[in-house]
Amino acid sequence: MTDRITSILIVDDDPVFAAYAQQLVVSLGADLPCSSQWVDTAEKALEELRLNRHDLLLLDYHLPGANGLEMLTRIRGFPAGEQPAVVMLTASGSESVAVEAMKRGALDYLTKAELDVAPLIRAVRSALTQKRLADQVAAYNAQMRADLEMARRLQQSMLPETFPVFPAGSNPDNSALKFAHRYVPAAELAGDFFCVLPLSDTAAGVFICDVMGHGIRSALVTAMIRALVDGEAPRAHDPGAFLSAINRRLVKLLRPDDGPMFATACHLIVDTAAGGVRYATAAHPRPICVSSGGREAAFLPTIQGTGPALGLFQDAVYPTNEQPVGAGDVLLLFTDGLYEVASADGLDDFGKPRLLEAVRRRGNVALGPLCDALLDEVRQFSGGTLFADDVCLLSVQVARLQGRGE
Repeated sequence: MTDRITSILIVDDDPVFAAYAQQLVVSLGADLPCSSQWVDTAEKALEELRLNRHDLLLLDYHLPGANGLEMLTRIRGFPAGEQPAVVMLTASGSESVAVEAMKRGALDYLTKAELDVAPLIRAVRSALTQKRLADQVAAYNAQMRADLEMARRLQQSMLPETFPVFPAGSNPDNSALKFAHRYVPAAELAGDFFCVLPLSDTAAGVFICDVMGHGIRSALVTAMIRALVDGEAPRAHDPGAFLSAINRRLVKLLRPDDGPMFATACHLIVDTAAGGVRYATAAHPRPICVSSGGREAAFLPTIQGTGPALGLFQDAVYPTNEQPVGAGDVLLLFTDGLYEVASADGLDDFGKPRLLEAVRRRGNVALGPLCDALLDEVRQFSGGTLFADDVCLLSVQVARLQGRGE
């Protein structure tokens, strides 16, 4: 206990008992220095609590107007730091009243007939200790919420607000490559991430990754990968070498004794001068290519193979695959949270085949509306439930092919 005087508010409509209770409070003396004040109705008590801070209430159950239980309910509506500890007083000793009082926030319960110095000091100390611990937990939770909100804002800031244009400095409406994205985190902190790297006036590197899970650990690893992407940018022209370099550094950063942690990823280079894409995947879903006008849609082939998730094996190899693209083609990159969604009855998953068919039916839709339509169809399939995993969806259109001299 501290030397600070504990302020006790006695709420009882019996002036004789209230005077007795005040004498008991004074008699606590050096063991528990207290001051007391008395009011005889719940309404007066609420007004007093609005005007002055009291550490603890000795609250009678039977009061004119609002009774003690109703008073407890009103106190719980106060801000957490302004709620006093409450010890309920009753003449009846009813067990049902005691149980209901505890449910509504009372921290202890005393019968008036047994009220004396020893039980009072025990009840007051117990209630104050519980209140102090509850305040500490509330303060910790508030700080955690503030920290999470700050982390969420910082994480959101890692996503691009605008996209580069090709060639650089040109009018965005005339860019040879156009982009749109949708990002739907499943929790305050997400594990999905993407970025677009301008490699030249005719080529862009598109990186997307999905860190396992979501929450603080996933967000931290996502931030690490974002830094690694920037650090390995000189290798970004070679998708396989780029993923290999990120993997080697990530393996060194992730401690095995901290538990398994990995990320799937895809790095794709769209080259409007060569008329093709080069890409490598690390256990990540293959992008979908939609031909000009939406006539055809298919997953990009991985004839040269794929590599394991990032962060697992030091010497992992990530083969680079190639595919031609033409003017008007659209590339769709996404994380598995988009299609690993259960149906409303829980008997089926949306899955990759349904996703591909949904893209085919909307192949000629503009980039942003295409992303929105896919998200809406998945939500309808699941009965409108929230996504259980983070969803990142990025569409890239080859608006036109460029000559190397442009």
